[in-house]
Order: sequence, then structure tokens, then C-alpha cells
Amino acid sequence: MTISRTVRRRATALLALTVAGLTLAACSSSSNAGADPTGAPTATGVKKGQTVYFIPKDTQNPYEVLADVGGQKALKELGGKVVISSGTADTAAAQIPSIQAAIQAHANAIVIAGNDPSALCPSLNQAAQAGIKIVAFDSDISCGTSPSHLFINQADTASVGTSEVDLLAKEINSTGQIAILSAAASATNQNAWIGYMKKQLAAKYPNMKLVSTVYGNDDPATSLTVLQGLLSAYPNLKGIISPTTVGISTAAQYLSTHKDVASKVTLTGLGLPSQMKSYVKDGTVKSFELWNPSNLGYLAGYAAASLSSGSASLQTGSSFKAGTLGSFKVIGPTPGVGPSVVLGPPTVFDSSNIDQFNF
Repeated sequence: MTISRTVRRRATALLALTVAGLTLAACSSSSNAGADPTGAPTATGVKKGQTVYFIPKDTQNPYEVLADVGGQKALKELGGKVVISSGTADTAAAQIPSIQAAIQAHANAIVIAGNDPSALCPSLNQAAQAGIKIVAFDSDISCGTSPSHLFINQADTASVGTSEVDLLAKEINSTGQIAILSAAASATNQNAWIGYMKKQLAAKYPNMKLVSTVYGNDDPATSLTVLQGLLSAYPNLKGIISPTTVGISTAAQYLSTHKDVASKVTLTGLGLPSQMKSYVKDGTVKSFELWNPSNLGYLAGYAAASLSSGSASLQTGSSFKAGTLGSFKVIGPTPGVGPSVVLGPPTVFDSSNIDQFNF
């Protein structure tokens, strides 16, 4: 009897240890699964632990810096990280090393603002073949169907171009010589907007004549040089549209210190409220417009992470969640543009609302 009780006690203890061991093993297995480099999906279906390379036009442009900050915020919310990498010049050559770095780092996705519509395609194709998802933002790339990519458009392209002309027309009574101070001559977004500006001029404003388009390459010194060339070549110039934050701020700074010129030339375009506030306050600029660059980067970050997780696709009509910005739907390809998502309409800034914005 005593021996029997002892055996039963030992058997019971052994069974308990076995059950505990199995439970511990199960917990350990579950824990290891959660430690997968891509991690478990978040509430949005996006995997944690992702690395997304943000490759802006250049690393010194204030607009691009704000967009990159938005991307960092998005990936932080999703349990991943952003690596910001690009050159200091707005050229494709300055961006290619960053694409190669993303490939070497086995990044999950690349978000790029193209300095050239096609020169980046061979490197981006290489990245796509390595399994990296490609997202363009701010300025699109034109690589045909390879690699397939999603374009995060800051605003409807046509509305940006037409609204810029409408703003200027209102201020100069729809009459006179005008010019455009753009960024790089190869920038996809700039050229698309300028195309719609020309269409709007032809359709609605026959008495406004576009006399020249110059390129400052998003460099303050170059922008100032071409601006001064414009003013010298066209003494009767009445208006300038600068659809680039560097161009418009450079032009506004010059006009603010040359009041005789500012009294004859009206400036508008796309600018950061933080940079343009003083020029609106002193009357140098009456109105301009833009979207929030940080929101653009934030949306691009969510899109990139969602694509690489498989919770978003390039299918027309498909949707994905972008944190505090809500849900976005993929727009089908149009001539010259592949699958895209639009952030929203730009905001017009003037003396009545400029103090409400700090980006």
C-alpha cells in the first residue's frame, strides 16, 4: 500500500512536470513567432518592425524635411522605422546611391520623390526585384509597368495647376505678362502642374501671356539668379507663379527688399506658411497655397508599410487606413500616371488665416 501511494505520487508529479513543460514550450513557440523580423500585424493589418527608406528630392529642402518627419511619425505608430537618405542636390544621380543602400539593407519599402521621371527606373527596378515595395510621393516616376508602384499625390494635379493661375488672375485683373519660376526642369510634378497652367491660361485668360518659364532647381541662389534674369528681360512683367516652396520664398524675400519691383509684380505659388508669413504680413504676397507636407509624408509612410505587409494593393478601388488621416482609396491609372492616392485639396493662405498654420 505504501509503495503504491509513493508510485502514484511520483506519477502525478511527473505528469504535472510534463504538462508544465508542454505549456512552457507552447509559450516559448508563441513568443518566438512574435519575434519574427516583420512582426505581428497591427490593428491596420501592417506588420511591425519594418524599415522604410525615405528618399526626398534632397535632404536640405524644408518642405522635404517636413514630409520626412511625417513619414517617421507614421512608421513609429506602426512599430517600424524610417531611414532618410538622399543627396543635397536635386538630381537623380544624387538619389541612386540611396536606392542602392536600401537594397543592401533589405528594406521593406522605398518612398521616393523623383528628381527625374525615368533616370531612377533601373535602380528602382533592381529594388523591386529584391522584394522592396516602391512608393513615389510629391514628384512621380515614369517607369511604365516595371516596377509597379503607388504614387501619393499631394493634390489633384489639374486643380493645382488651374488654381495657381486663378489666384494670380484674380490679383492682376486677368491681364498682363506672367512668368513661372519652377524647380528642376525634369521634376514630374512641376511639369504636370505647368501643363495645366498653360491649359487654364488658354481656356480662360486670353489677356494673360506666359512669357517665360525658368528653373531654380530648388536652390535659393539659383532661384534668385533666374528671378533677376526674368525681371531684367521682361520689365513689364505683372505676375510670377512659383509652384515650389524654395522658389516662392526666394522671390518673396527679394521683392520684400525691392518695394519698387514688388509694387509692379504680383507673386503667388506654393509655399510653406511658416516661411511666407512675414511676406504676407508686410504685403509682399497677398495669397498662395499648399497642403501640409507632413501629412503627405505620413500618408506615404502608411501606404509603403501597408503595401509591404500585403494589407494594401495597387488594385483600383482598393483602400487602406492611414492612421489619423483616415482611409484612402486607390485611383486607377490615367494617361501618364499609374495607380495613385490623393491627399486632398490645397489650402489657400492669406492675411485672414496665415496665423492659424505653423508648418
